Amino acid sequence: MKLNYRRTILVGLAFMSISAFWQMYDSVVPLILSNTFDLNEGLTGAIMAIDNVLALFLLPVFGTLSDKVKTPIGKRTPFIIVGTAFTVIGMFFMPKADNSENLLMFMIMTGMVLLAMSLFRSPAVALMPDVTPRPLRSKGNAIINLTGTVGAIYALVMIKVVVGPGLRPDYTNLFLSMIIFMVVCTVLLAFTVHENKWERIAKETEEAAGISHEEEVNVGKGKGSHLPSDKRKSLIFLLLSVCFWYMAYNAVTTAFSRYATAVWGLEEGGFADCLLTATIAAIVGYIPIGLFANKIGRKKSIIIGVIMLIAGFAYVGLFSSFSWPINLGFVVIGVGWAAINVNSFPMVVEIATDGDVGKYTGFYYTFSMAAQVITPTLSGFLLEVDYRILFPYAAFFSILALITMLNVHHGDVKPLKKKSILENLDVDD
Repeated sequence: MKLNYRRTILVGLAFMSISAFWQMYDSVVPLILSNTFDLNEGLTGAIMAIDNVLALFLLPVFGTLSDKVKTPIGKRTPFIIVGTAFTVIGMFFMPKADNSENLLMFMIMTGMVLLAMSLFRSPAVALMPDVTPRPLRSKGNAIINLTGTVGAIYALVMIKVVVGPGLRPDYTNLFLSMIIFMVVCTVLLAFTVHENKWERIAKETEEAAGISHEEEVNVGKGKGSHLPSDKRKSLIFLLLSVCFWYMAYNAVTTAFSRYATAVWGLEEGGFADCLLTATIAAIVGYIPIGLFANKIGRKKSIIIGVIMLIAGFAYVGLFSSFSWPINLGFVVIGVGWAAINVNSFPMVVEIATDGDVGKYTGFYYTFSMAAQVITPTLSGFLLEVDYRILFPYAAFFSILALITMLNVHHGDVKPLKKKSILENLDVDD
C-alpha cells in the first residue's frame, strides 16, 4: 500500500488556495480597515475575528452537510467550486470598495467572502481522508500541509511584489493575483480530481488489506465522557495551553502588518519579509522537530517550542525600528510554532483513546478557534493604547501556555519510528 503523491497534491490544491487567501486576508484587510476607513484598533480587531466566529458554527455544519451530498463529481468538489466562485466575486469588489472609500460596500463584500470561505473550508479539508486509505492519511496530511504552505508563501510573495508604496496603496493587483490563483487551483482540481472513483479505490485498497470499516465506526465508543480524574485534568490543562498559544500567535499574525507600519515605518508590503521568514523556518524545522520528538517525547518538544515562542516574541519586541537581526527572532518563532503544531494535536487525541476521538478533536478546534475569536479583539483594544504592547502581549500568553503545559501528564506516548520522513511533517490542518 503506497500513497499516490500525484493524487494527493491535486487534492491539496483546494487547501493551497485556502491558505493563500487567509495569508493575504490577515495581512491586508487590517491595513484597509485602519488606513482607508479610519477604524480604531478595537473595531478592526473585532472585524478580523468575524471569520473565526463563523468558523465555530459554520465549519461543522457544512462539513456534515457535505457528508450527505452525492453528485457525479463527488460530495466535496461541488462545495469547493461554489465556495470558490462566490469568494472570488466578493474579492473582485473589495479593492474597488477600498479605493472608493465605500465602507458599506467593503463590509458587504467581506461578509460575502467569509461566508463563501466557510462553505468550502471543511469539505476541502475532508477531501484528502475521503480518497486516501486510512494507513496512508498521515503521509497524505503531510503533503496537504506542504501545499498549504506553498499557498501562504505565494500570498506573501505577491504582497511583496505587487503592493505599491504609501499607507494607502492600490490593492487591486494583489486581489486579482489571488483571484487568478484560486480559480486556477479550483479548475485544476475540478478537471483532475475524480473524487468518486478515488474514494472507491481507497475503500477497495483498505478492504484488500483486511481493514474493516465496521471497526472504524466503532472506534471510540465507550468511556469518553468518564475520563479518570488525572486524564481529565491533563486534558483541561492541554486545551488551555492550546487556547493560550493560539491567543499569542494569532495576535501577532493578525496585527503584525499594522505594527510594522506604525512602529517600524515599513511600507510597500515590507512586513511580509518577516512572516515569510517565520514560515520558511517552520518548513525547514518540521523534519528535525518530528525526529527530535521521537527521541524526547511530545510534551518536552512542545515545552521547548513554547519557550522558543516566549524568547522570539520578547526579542522582536525589543526593536524600535526595523533591522535585519529582527528576522532571527522570526526564525525562532517559526521553529517554535512548528514544534507546537507537530505535537499538540496528537497529544489531545492520545488522551481520547478511552473515548470518542472525534469528540476530542472537536475540543481541540473549539479551543483553538475560540482563542482566535478573542485575541484579535482583546489585543486590538490594547493596541489602541500603544502598538508596542503587541509582542509583550504574545509573550505573556505564551508564558501562560508554558505554565499550563507543565501540568499536562498524559498524552505523551512515544511515537513509533516513522517509515517515511514525510510522516514527521504531519500537523493539524
